[in-house]
Amino acid sequence: MKKKKNDTSQGGESLSRLIDARIKELDDWRGEMLSRVRSLIKQADPGVTEEWKWRGVPVWSHDGFICTGETYKNVVKLTFSKGAQLEDPSKLFNSSLEGNTRRAIDLHEGDKVDDSAFTALIRDAAALNASARRG
Repeated sequence: MKKKKNDTSQGGESLSRLIDARIKELDDWRGEMLSRVRSLIKQADPGVTEEWKWRGVPVWSHDGFICTGETYKNVVKLTFSKGAQLEDPSKLFNSSLEGNTRRAIDLHEGDKVDDSAFTALIRDAAALNASARRG
């Protein structure tokens, strides 16, 4: 498999270490939140691949991008590449709602993650990727 030019490291294990280092570097609620959603993503889809793109953005993929995990001063933003195609009965998406493709979840300090709704969203995103790949 050819290495993509925007990957900054080789092999899943070293990419996971980069994400570990990013979480540790944050050293505040953002690191805790990123760690929490990362754990939920891996629980929802044990076959997920962790990547490190665009100079420091964790990305989770399975048959294509599922979501990114960007961190800003006041928010952890989880952007789902095909979010507009996903059902969101729990209304987790609260950002980037105007587009035709992406949807995002902005998590602020003190926010609680609805574990079951979030893991269902991850599973649905992975299933959408798999169906597009087969289709």
